[in-house]
Amino acid sequence: TIGVVSSRAKAEIATAHGCHHALVLGEDDIVQRVRVLTAGEGVPVVFDSVGKDTFEMSLKSLRPRGLLAAFGTASGPVPPFDLFDLNRMGSLFVTSAGFYWFMRTRLELLTRAAEVIDMLLKGAIRIAPPRQYALADAARAHADIESRQTTGAGVLLP
Repeated sequence: TIGVVSSRAKAEIATAHGCHHALVLGEDDIVQRVRVLTAGEGVPVVFDSVGKDTFEMSLKSLRPRGLLAAFGTASGPVPPFDLFDLNRMGSLFVTSAGFYWFMRTRLELLTRAAEVIDMLLKGAIRIAPPRQYALADAARAHADIESRQTTGAGVLLP
């Protein structure tokens, strides 16, 4: 697993939670490091929650016939691009995964929830306790998220 984070501190958190290699956006040459780590091949899949600022490097990090699953736009929407660039880059695939399309029925929701709970119980997934904020500090919680000061979940308490 190769993760991309926004700071060295977050890289340490990522590796502590099982990420084999944690790269820092803005410090590491992501595409070059991915190529080195994969012996020039690239990765089979990139999950990109950032959007505009990382879209191109995500594509360039893929191996031929690789898949980019875009599921967020933290930096803004992905700009228009030439669909045939995907062919020139190795017949790449791009999808935009939306939660709704994977949990359309109660049975799908319960099945996936049971899978996650099972992985938690087996220790395959570790979740840090959420950062807690008083409801009166909601503006502070939003500011912390926007400034990338948070990791994991945050919870507002009454």
